[in-house]
Amino acid sequence: MSRLLLCGFEPFGNDSVNPALKIIEQLEGQTLALPNGSSDSVEIRTCRVPVTRYAAIESVVEAIERHAPDTVIMLGQASGRSAITPERVAINLDDYRIKDNGGHQPVDEPIEVAGPDACFTTLPIKAMVNDLQAAGLPASVSYTAGTFVCNHLFYGVQRHLADSPIRSGFVHIPALPEQSLDGRLPTMSLESLLEGVRVLCISAMTHQQDVRIGGGNIS
Repeated sequence: MSRLLLCGFEPFGNDSVNPALKIIEQLEGQTLALPNGSSDSVEIRTCRVPVTRYAAIESVVEAIERHAPDTVIMLGQASGRSAITPERVAINLDDYRIKDNGGHQPVDEPIEVAGPDACFTTLPIKAMVNDLQAAGLPASVSYTAGTFVCNHLFYGVQRHLADSPIRSGFVHIPALPEQSLDGRLPTMSLESLLEGVRVLCISAMTHQQDVRIGGGNIS
């Protein structure tokens, strides 16, 4: 049986909930069957991630060492997005518009001094987007994970796993309806998000190579 580590952030800012945390709480310990007649399955283990500059990376690294997964998928909320968006690249920059939950607010600081400018996902993100869309769920490739703790974690974990066979990457998800009672933010139901994350997990474990199709942005 394969093992996948699913990581989800705690609430931050003015929100009392985070869909990423709700998802990992419901998927912990689940076993998902892989398609196409495969007898293999994937066990999901989870990690609750603090929205705190240094502790975020430390928590996921510790979970990787504890669970020894084949694949790591990190989840975070992106208010304003209407689709599930696997991220392609993390940049070596912390530039926080608000304080994190630990009170840190770095401005124009590197995540890793002398580290590479960027790190790319090792997940088959275009195949994952294809599978999400085939399941009737809005999805697209994203080329910016921001400059807050989501990007910080994404960069740090990719650096930690740079010489490892473990594949890893970050996925941003929309807010929940309860987080936008005035209707100003696009949202997605928890049921749809749970379905989407299950699709992501199965897709990541099924596709050993990504598909080569257009998925970039014009602007």
